[in-house]
Amino acid sequence: MKTNLITREGFDKLQEELDFLWRKERPEVTRKVTWAASLGDRSENADYQYNKRRLREIDRRVRHIRKRLESVRIVDYSELQEGRVFFGAWVRLVDDETSLTFRIVGPDEIYERKDYVSIDAPIARACLKKEADDEVIVRTPVGEKTWYVDQIWYETDKA
Repeated sequence: MKTNLITREGFDKLQEELDFLWRKERPEVTRKVTWAASLGDRSENADYQYNKRRLREIDRRVRHIRKRLESVRIVDYSELQEGRVFFGAWVRLVDDETSLTFRIVGPDEIYERKDYVSIDAPIARACLKKEADDEVIVRTPVGEKTWYVDQIWYETDKA
């Protein structure tokens, strides 16, 4: 089950995607389907079949986004979080050879971002409530991995 937390930035991006799909892309694809249908035989009409399929994909995504927007809870930054890892934090972990930097976000926000990790991921769970220099032990399929919290920071409103 997915956690229903989301950052304000993630919520705004989902809302933008919904607006784009519903107000721009869906009307365009609907026009194409109507035009292709007017040409007659739909069984061999590639434009019709492709755009009908695209319309179903758009509708499915619109339903999904609307459902998620109704169920998610926006978590804004609070000064009480400073110095410890909580939802929305950027974290830099280090071990003897490498460092790893990521932001802990909701499961709806991780797509198209290699530096975002879902709050549901084992590494994010292991980091929660830790402070700088704390040890983080992450259970992986090949055994336990030990990291140390090097740095924690939050993006605050740039108002």
